[in-house]
Amino acid sequence: MTGFFSSIIATFVTIPVLGYIIVFVISKFVTKQHRKSVRIAIDVTTLLLILAVHYFIMAIWDTSLLWVILLIMLLLAVVFVLVHWKMKHDIQFSKVFKGYWRFNFLLFGFIYIILIVYGLFHRVSMSISMS
Repeated sequence: MTGFFSSIIATFVTIPVLGYIIVFVISKFVTKQHRKSVRIAIDVTTLLLILAVHYFIMAIWDTSLLWVILLIMLLLAVVFVLVHWKMKHDIQFSKVFKGYWRFNFLLFGFIYIILIVYGLFHRVSMSISMS
């Protein structure tokens, strides 16, 4: 049973779009609101994208750069707080976190696509050079 759950989680981490679709459909069924369902699905998918980027880096270069990912995320959080404070002179952490988390969705979605393309070309070139 544990193997089944780990396979499901591995599938969602490897293919975060599938996780997005499932979360969207479930939240749309529960909330009956399209925009709210999209936001919920994006928020959940952000975590899946971060994990997918980490595991793709491990698969491509055989090294864990989780500390770099976390450091980048921490630095981004600091930048978001500072920019929000400079513009509004008051920090509303819920708004800052929403913007930060959605920016992470865009950033890690972009990195995810780049790693997929790079990984495919890398594996194909490795298999051609071994032939």
